[in-house]
Amino acid sequence: MVQKNMGTVDFDLKEAISSNRLVGLWRLMRGYQLDYTFATIMQGLSAASKTATYLLLSYFVDNYFLASTGKFPVWTIAVAFVAFAGLQGYFTFLSGKHAAKTAEGTVERLRNYLFDHIQHLPFSYHGATDTGELIQRCTSDVDALRRFYNDQAIGVGRIVLLFVVNFIALLRLNTRLALLSVIAVPIVVVTSIYFFKKVSKAYEAYQEQDAILSTTLQENLSGVRVVKAFARQTHEIEKFEQTNWEKFKRGKHLLTIHSLFWPISDTICGMQMLAGFLLGALMAIRGEISVGNYLAYAGLIVWIIYPLRGLGRLIVEMSNGLVSYDRVFKIIKETREPLDDGDYHPAADLDGEVIFNHVNFEYNQHEQVLHDINFKIEAGKVVALLGSTGSGKTTLVNLLPRFSDYTSGEILLDGIDLCRYSRRYLRSQIGIVEQEPFLFSRSIRENITYGVGRDVPEEEVEQAAKMAAVHDVILSFPEGYRTLVGERGVTLSGGQKQRIAIARTLLKNPCILILDDSTSSVDTETEAQIRAAMQSLMRDRTTFVIAHRIQSIMNADLILVMEDGRIIQHGTHESLLRVPGVYQQIYNIQTRIETELEQELSSAS
Repeated sequence: MVQKNMGTVDFDLKEAISSNRLVGLWRLMRGYQLDYTFATIMQGLSAASKTATYLLLSYFVDNYFLASTGKFPVWTIAVAFVAFAGLQGYFTFLSGKHAAKTAEGTVERLRNYLFDHIQHLPFSYHGATDTGELIQRCTSDVDALRRFYNDQAIGVGRIVLLFVVNFIALLRLNTRLALLSVIAVPIVVVTSIYFFKKVSKAYEAYQEQDAILSTTLQENLSGVRVVKAFARQTHEIEKFEQTNWEKFKRGKHLLTIHSLFWPISDTICGMQMLAGFLLGALMAIRGEISVGNYLAYAGLIVWIIYPLRGLGRLIVEMSNGLVSYDRVFKIIKETREPLDDGDYHPAADLDGEVIFNHVNFEYNQHEQVLHDINFKIEAGKVVALLGSTGSGKTTLVNLLPRFSDYTSGEILLDGIDLCRYSRRYLRSQIGIVEQEPFLFSRSIRENITYGVGRDVPEEEVEQAAKMAAVHDVILSFPEGYRTLVGERGVTLSGGQKQRIAIARTLLKNPCILILDDSTSSVDTETEAQIRAAMQSLMRDRTTFVIAHRIQSIMNADLILVMEDGRIIQHGTHESLLRVPGVYQQIYNIQTRIETELEQELSSAS
């Protein structure tokens, strides 16, 4: 997937994947690497300006305060002090500007890529991954990478340059003092690496728990109706508090490690600085260095110790960015679902003849779901699937748009193997109304036109709504078709959501229909209206109907009765009723229940 962003180099972010995390993070900045390099150079010039200030101080004290050997007017020295301070501020500004451009640009591109990548991952991945986990990696982990680029990566370059520039300046002042000033370097580095490993493990555990907390919150908010309907608020609160308590413990452990690092590093750096001040003062007293040199040394050693301590801090904090890098790229490493992999491209729309020949399907080698499925449905006919929950009905129809590919056997669509059609083409030709319809937090009109990639006239939208028996309901709302629905359509009833989803599919005008128990959320009267309105649409279109009520599928051209992933009966309604078996049993039970219900209602009235 090629990404375009602000004139940067276009490339697939998957190319940035590397077993070496630092290499991967560098590659991820492609298009911004010059900005990062420039920002680092500006940090070096800022450090040089700061160092020059202390060297100028040494010259000023020795040649103007303690002697009169200065070659320049005093006001020029003052101007030089101001100039160096101004340069330091200007170079720091340029560094921050380009560091921000690097961080924000890189992360913006990463967010866009992640969102696009997740859209193209297969259904199996989404089925096995919690939504909260994906949200966590696309928000918190990406933000950790932003901090890495904006603060830590630039900070390391700044600290290294500060150290190098000031150490060189110290060497020019006095070699003995310079070497004394870096004795603590290996100790701080070793200590930082030790804490780096500790923080990495603690931070990863913290992020994992944060993802669990996000999932808990997301599920609760999505299922708020169920929670309230069953008065389970107390249970949900206790569950959230338990998850939040675990996050608290992991966060406390993480911060404790940080808290241990600071006093240790401060003690080491403080002893280093104290030793330097003491030796420098003794050398100045003995006349081995001038007072000006001592004052310059006192300032420079701070900019040796400060970067040393800062480097240790950044090494520890960089673990957050590196852990987040691993978490983000675990998603990017996932193989995308190939939407255009087919080699057969029909010149016209599908007729819709479907043949299943000894089709088997399994999610993995130990979980076979469909067994030896055989049937043929002619174009324009209706095939109904009946069976208990988990019998394989939905799995079977999911093979048609290639949400999953069958393991063995073959499925022929208009005489062509299904796998020769691209997924993109199949899904453009197949309309699906799911058992649990999903509506976006947009207007009703936008939800109805969602599956159509063009501007749709109002007449077409209203016609689809009328056929789905929802037009009058929509007009009863104050804003009509522009009425905003809540998240997942929470402001609508189940029947209203179902009919809007049906209208969305009707407007798409597909060649093949899949109705996954699409009338389960409507009453009998509304169901009759929908089915009557849909007859014209279903005519000359191959339709797969999944239902639990036999009354919904009595007119189907072929009925498949499924159990444990197998077709145990098939035929028309009349032929199946004549044969003792599951279909006849279901029909008798449902008929008896409806008869008894009608009798109770009649007696009650």
